[in-house]
Amino acid sequence: MANRQALKELQARLAERLQLAKTQGIAPSWLAVEAAEKKYLFPLDQSGEIFPWSGVQPVSYTQPWFLGVAGLRGGLYGVVDLAGFVDGPGSGKRSELARTESRLVSLNSALDVNCVLLVNKLAGLRKQEDFIDYSAPKPDAGVFFGNQYLDRNGANWQEINLQQLAQQIDFLTIAA
Repeated sequence: MANRQALKELQARLAERLQLAKTQGIAPSWLAVEAAEKKYLFPLDQSGEIFPWSGVQPVSYTQPWFLGVAGLRGGLYGVVDLAGFVDGPGSGKRSELARTESRLVSLNSALDVNCVLLVNKLAGLRKQEDFIDYSAPKPDAGVFFGNQYLDRNGANWQEINLQQLAQQIDFLTIAA
């Protein structure tokens, strides 16, 4: 119960900081998330709302990483398991209990894709000063992968360009 309260408080603080950043014009660069033991950075201007795990209606004959559809704030969104899409089948397996602690991050409405990404947890907001080094994406990496950043604790963070992701045929083709 204490974990659930702490998660709610973190989400409230993030929402408050996001709103403050929008009104003041001083925005951190990324929303930091974790999925299947990996750390990712979503550009704030490409990210949308954050939702708690919601009941998802499965859709037959779709890719394993496409979990189904969910009704969120009156809209219908496709639910994509980020770890399953990036790392392949099996990497995003979670128990139902773990899913209840997960979050859904929507893509910005300007990207014209009604989609949310399932992540294990939120890790806060990050800006360039939070990292000590970075490297360009590997040549064989997907076009939606941006730079990889190293933080002061030695953790690697992979930037994901959500706009590029939303334009990928592999991402848009959910049929199995």
